[in-house]
Amino acid sequence: MSKALRIVFAGTPEFAAIHLQSVLDSEHEVIAVYTQPDRPAGRGRKLTPSPVKELALKHDLPVYQPKSLRNEEAQQELSALNADLMIVVAYGLILPKVVLETPVHGCINVHGSILPRWRGAAPIQRAVASGDQESGVTIMQMDEGLDTGDMLLKVTCPINPTDTSQDLYDRLAELGGPALIETLSMISTGTLQPEKQNDDLATYARKMSKGEGQVDWNRSAAELDCQIRGFNPWPVAWMLQDAEQQDKRTRIWEASPLEESSNATPGTIIRADKKGIDVACGEGVLRLKKLQLPGSKAMNVLDLLNSRKEMFAPGTLFNSPFSKVELS
Repeated sequence: MSKALRIVFAGTPEFAAIHLQSVLDSEHEVIAVYTQPDRPAGRGRKLTPSPVKELALKHDLPVYQPKSLRNEEAQQELSALNADLMIVVAYGLILPKVVLETPVHGCINVHGSILPRWRGAAPIQRAVASGDQESGVTIMQMDEGLDTGDMLLKVTCPINPTDTSQDLYDRLAELGGPALIETLSMISTGTLQPEKQNDDLATYARKMSKGEGQVDWNRSAAELDCQIRGFNPWPVAWMLQDAEQQDKRTRIWEASPLEESSNATPGTIIRADKKGIDVACGEGVLRLKKLQLPGSKAMNVLDLLNSRKEMFAPGTLFNSPFSKVELS
């Protein structure tokens, strides 16, 4: 027989709020919500609550926002809630062992990859940027390691050839809620069958940085296409059109690889028309479709060529050779 679980939910961004809503719509009881402290946002840098906090307040749930869960006061506060389970989704704080062991059934995590593939901070973006053809959601029993706990439930989905990180993020958010509720049902009925992870298959999904978004035209067009989609919508892939202007980046929002080759030097524009700006790569040709010049808004290529055609004349060589430029 299943019974309603008393749940503490810990999460911060919209991805987490979607999962919180799934739990709120279930038979289980959310007794408290943990989320990151309010952060400055917008032009006025006004303190802004997280999406999880906003949803919790709409449902009159108690909200806790400790800066850390390592201090004894925060740990005692959590213990006093007498929770059956803590659900963690993109929370952003490290949970020490004492916290992991506080709820009756411990803490579970909704992770945006098919573990052990892509442990770490940016599994969705890394999957797209690396050209993976499949992703998914893993519900995991948390331990002291980095996404190393036993797997409780896995659901998979394809990564389509045109998917950006945002596309995959949205798809996994839809998959994660039902998977989480199914896991709660198995916990409440005692029918879980945890599966150990194979550490030999693990890959680390380090946090994305702006610096690594620079395209290297010596790479293949297919690889650059994956990079551009993986870095969309953040931090966005970019190039330097002029090696002398190291502080001015042109951001690449959309591109696609063409089924053709070129003997031109990688980084050379071989065509520029309403279909796109075609650039020779180390292997193949990449068609740029949407760019954002320094200080301007993102524009499709047709509009860009109407106003800046001279910048993209065939034969123009984008900044080469590749040099990493780490700018904030």
